[in-house]
Amino acid sequence: MRKGGSRMSRRNAVSRRDFICSGALAGVALAAPGGSLASLQASREVSSDTRQSAEDGSSIRLGLASYTFRNFNRTQMIGFMKQLNVFALNAKDVKDHLPMDPQLEAAALADYAAAGIRLHAAGAIYFPKDEDADIRSKFEYCKRAGIGVIVAGDPAVETLPRIEKFVKEYDIRIAIHNHGPEDKLWPSPVDVLKTVKNMDPRMGCCIDVGHAVRAGADVVEAIHEAGPRLSNVHMKDLTDFHDKQSQVAVGEGRMPVRKMFEALVATGYKGFVDLEYEIHPDDPMPGVIASFAYMRGVLAGMQLGK
Repeated sequence: MRKGGSRMSRRNAVSRRDFICSGALAGVALAAPGGSLASLQASREVSSDTRQSAEDGSSIRLGLASYTFRNFNRTQMIGFMKQLNVFALNAKDVKDHLPMDPQLEAAALADYAAAGIRLHAAGAIYFPKDEDADIRSKFEYCKRAGIGVIVAGDPAVETLPRIEKFVKEYDIRIAIHNHGPEDKLWPSPVDVLKTVKNMDPRMGCCIDVGHAVRAGADVVEAIHEAGPRLSNVHMKDLTDFHDKQSQVAVGEGRMPVRKMFEALVATGYKGFVDLEYEIHPDDPMPGVIASFAYMRGVLAGMQLGK
């Protein structure tokens, strides 16, 4: 009797993570054409694209880093975003996602507008020259697109005062992206915050959570420490916080997703959490679907209470 009961307990034992993922996936299915009106409304309420209200600072808005689809062109990526019900994009000048050339950029912006996709950030954008002309070209690129956040990749410390000048002129935020222990300048968001603490408040960081944990940072503490200087979050998950190659779909690793979301809510974060799924570049959709399902499930659980 005890043996049979033990087997039944094992069959019935469902981890909290599996429960959240299963519920989120069910919500995605019900929200598809043919699902009930009530289910569709529920899906809209937990969907964290640009259509979700964040007026009170308590809503987590999910977006996509276009680097996830770096092996796909803009038309294909727009199709994927529609399938995902994600309409907020952190665009990068990769493939034809958001070209630097003004005419090509205008064509891309027209395509995104037609699809109902809003560009809220761009990057990573690099600043290899401490020169006004080069830096201004990057700010003009984002101004044309109506983008308010530049995710900056590895700007030299000496270049920051010149970049700050353009932040003030254009009212566009700079979010320095940490790249983990391999990055000699900005391995952790903590390193960014130490450097910009006395600069314009629009000089801040983009926390790449995967790279941050590999650099030894506590991502929840980093979110609290960054406060209003946090302008973007790149979301990913790892099974081993010391191994860059251990990336998995969000929810399948060790990343404290709910605690991070709670920290973002507590600090009044008004930016986006952008999925940057860097593995399986030729077939990313299975992992991307699972990642958004998990994150939406966590958000639904937070809304419903503990």
